[in-house]
Amino acid sequence: MAAITLTFEHFDQAVADAMVGSNRFAEGADGEGLPGYLGIRTRAVEAGRLTCELAVTEELLNPFGAAHGGVVSALIDHVLGAVCFPVVPRGSWPATQEFKLNFLAPARPGPMIAEASILSMSKRTAIVRVDVSNSGRLVCAAQGTVAIMPPKPAPDGALPGPLPAT
Repeated sequence: MAAITLTFEHFDQAVADAMVGSNRFAEGADGEGLPGYLGIRTRAVEAGRLTCELAVTEELLNPFGAAHGGVVSALIDHVLGAVCFPVVPRGSWPATQEFKLNFLAPARPGPMIAEASILSMSKRTAIVRVDVSNSGRLVCAAQGTVAIMPPKPAPDGALPGPLPAT
């Protein structure tokens, strides 16, 4: 597959740096919600690319010893939006509209790595591809559409400013 290089109108390095090593941008400032519960960690961020990791543990397995499809799906849903955060204006909200998964092999206990790339982006939508691997083997290929919701002004009319303290 040929590498796709996009130029982004906006890239916020501070947002990218805040994401690495955490799940802070999961559901809330404290990294709560399903991504926090699953322990999804962001490992690398650059403009239009993101790598996250989830440890497949015993409690995430189906009766056949593989990661439950819902776990893989949750990881993909998370990275579909997360890859957009550094390339949209602060306060914008990336919201998954749809995605398609191709399960290629079972993910066994150990690290599951999701690599997301923005294939196309306009002011209102992004098309994102996600490859998920486990033990060096591609286990799922996905593609999705993400709506880019504009920032909502505060009651005083101000737009979102700097990142909150960690």
